[in-house]
Amino acid sequence: MDFSVSHPEERGFAFSASEVTGAVGDSATVLPVVVAVAALTDLGLPLLLLWFGVFQVVWGLRYGAPVSVEPMKALAALVIAGSLTVPELAVAGTLAGVVLLGLGSVGALGALAERIDRAVIRGVQLAVALVLARTGLELGAGAPKTALAAALVGGVVVALGRPRASALAVLGFGIVFAGAETGMPQIAVPEFVTVVALVPNAGVAAFAPTPDALSAAGAQLAMTVGNAAVATSLLLDDLFDAEVSPDELATSMGAMNLLAVPLGALPMCHGSGGVAGKYAFGARTAGANLVLGALYVGAAFAAAELVAAFPMAALGVVLVLVAAQLGRTSLDTDSLGLTAGVGMLGLATNVGLAFLVGIAASAVLARVRTNA
Repeated sequence: MDFSVSHPEERGFAFSASEVTGAVGDSATVLPVVVAVAALTDLGLPLLLLWFGVFQVVWGLRYGAPVSVEPMKALAALVIAGSLTVPELAVAGTLAGVVLLGLGSVGALGALAERIDRAVIRGVQLAVALVLARTGLELGAGAPKTALAAALVGGVVVALGRPRASALAVLGFGIVFAGAETGMPQIAVPEFVTVVALVPNAGVAAFAPTPDALSAAGAQLAMTVGNAAVATSLLLDDLFDAEVSPDELATSMGAMNLLAVPLGALPMCHGSGGVAGKYAFGARTAGANLVLGALYVGAAFAAAELVAAFPMAALGVVLVLVAAQLGRTSLDTDSLGLTAGVGMLGLATNVGLAFLVGIAASAVLARVRTNA
């Protein structure tokens, strides 16, 4: 049964099986990173899940569209690798929030988006798709038998004529797999913490912008502007006919990081991968955000152990499916060579660098065409 409620901006909130499966598509870009961070650092999984749940609901209500909430992957990768401490992660995420809030408030990203070749933005989307596909394959390779079983489950659902339910079927497979290890979930209230960095020789708790934190924030911002603001704005318009500007997205990313990161949240952004994931598995309204927010909050209080035991190989299968959807969207370009070049560079290096190189290459190509 489907039902909808009105929205001030004339978009609705539908609650249906498609919105549930769409919510699962977004979670595939979040859970592998969040579980890895919780396993390898002092950040607690219940609190991380709680913040993601809160902001899924907040931005779904704010925009009335299936906006994603994802980890800032450059920062997450650095803390997972041990290149950043948890306090440095908090500093980098907070600094990124300050810059994004400032850029969005003055309308800087909207002006930037008007000057960027759309083929470059499509290239950023392709880069994210390729990175997601690679991550999914790597997760699957870690436990190939589990990945194969998950793929078979999804394949059977597709063969039965329910492709949008494939992610939900894979998720159910993973829950059964994890539940066999953890048993019945235990209710526990997430513990809130304040994440700070000690200023050397000061003896007081304060945010200290170390060189590593500053460089990490810069790398993340280059990626965020291209993927989480400009590309996501374009994708929301393409897939959902939702007019959400890059500046609005930057402002909301800045606000949530300034509020939540000092209180133990993982730095968060709006990524095009999550938007593609929602769409690929059936979401068409912000109802998917409310569903996913409720699932995250429920997991934070009752199923953190279950989430931690969830087989990453099964999530890898979902990531590959999400990547396929985003990759198809990225090929809607008037310069396939530029789009492919940006995408491959993003896969080989990082999305932020590919975005900057793509802008420069686009400018050179435009000048060559003008002089020809």
